[in-house]
Amino acid sequence: MKKGEEGGEVEVSLQTLSKKMDDFAKARDWEKYHSPRNLLLAMVGEVGELSEIFQWKGEVARGCPDWKEEEKVHLGEELSDVLLYLVRLSDVCGVDLGKAALRKIELNAIKYPVPKETDDHCVGDGEHSSGNIKLNEEH
Repeated sequence: MKKGEEGGEVEVSLQTLSKKMDDFAKARDWEKYHSPRNLLLAMVGEVGELSEIFQWKGEVARGCPDWKEEEKVHLGEELSDVLLYLVRLSDVCGVDLGKAALRKIELNAIKYPVPKETDDHCVGDGEHSSGNIKLNEEH
């Protein structure tokens, strides 16, 4: 997101990023270097740089509350590098990344359904047998 003219947040779409990356490459005559293989390898390099940020930090709390502001800025830059290469790669490969991501979420929902409620989450007469929880079908 970026700041709008009135100071509010503005949503940035994958299409906007794709267009900006395409314009950026064309203006520099870099399209000839943007083969799927080259873009993938460049993205992997950026993932390595992103990994270095976390390499010696151990577990990091959600939101990175103990990080200095400059560390968070650096993290944002490396995350952006990975995102921009991914967007460019999907564009060069002719994949609608937004649609593909939504489809993948749907497939994951089928593959990994929401777990059924257990005794910890519902009231009822559950039966415990050899470590397995069996709930009445009525729940």
